[in-house]
Amino acid sequence: MSAVIKAQALSKRAGSATLLDGVSLTVAAGEIVAIVGPNGAGKSTLLRLLSGDLRPSEGEVRLKQRDIRSYKPRELAARRAMLSQHVNVTFPFTVAEIVLMGAGDRSAREAGALVDAALHEVGLDQFRERQLPTLSGGEQQRTHFARVLVQLACGEAAHGPGLLLLDEPTSSLDLRHQIDLVEAARRRAAGGTAVIAILHDLNLAIRFADRLVVLNKGKLAADGPRTEVVTRETIRDIFEIDAVVHQADDGVPYVLPQSMRAVETGI
Repeated sequence: MSAVIKAQALSKRAGSATLLDGVSLTVAAGEIVAIVGPNGAGKSTLLRLLSGDLRPSEGEVRLKQRDIRSYKPRELAARRAMLSQHVNVTFPFTVAEIVLMGAGDRSAREAGALVDAALHEVGLDQFRERQLPTLSGGEQQRTHFARVLVQLACGEAAHGPGLLLLDEPTSSLDLRHQIDLVEAARRRAAGGTAVIAILHDLNLAIRFADRLVVLNKGKLAADGPRTEVVTRETIRDIFEIDAVVHQADDGVPYVLPQSMRAVETGI
């Protein structure tokens, strides 16, 4: 399938610090990629470069065969949707009003069906008139995910399958809603959307994505199918812990971490 986004030799520096160093990545339509790695590895920096929110110090990003810098903000919003790690809303917008913001300049009448569908998909039908600041952290996160789904739907209706970027989308969610969210993303991929997500839960990343991109100290440490990337050696090298890697009945690997002290001392 054709590449939705292609990054070539991306580097990003902040003063004397190198946040990202020569990372290349191509993601095709319908592909699901999880970005994993320890804290400070450059994951969010990479996602912000892929979204166009940051400009690289070196390298380039091409979204649908165009340099991402050539898009005007409205054009870019119609071709990629991003759920950021932190979204602060203090004004008392209702849940429905927040989700409608994903539709851009479309009216509530024009985008009402999309808003209703997104609220239903994230399980917030009964919360539509609640003010966002009164919700729990997880409920707010699901609200913003619904907003991003509306943005994606509006853009794809006009321009075909686009790009969905998710920065730690499950950080405030309980186990059930984590699964619900990644399954919603998988449904988008089945329709041709390219999906890239940063996930800290390694087992959730393995289950969610067929391909893992591992970053470490700003560099690309591994990129490939989960069955090849998820090894005891990789986990020890990247995360500095020991772990046992098993396979579920369907062949998907899963990781059981162990403390380094226990491994080294035999405790």
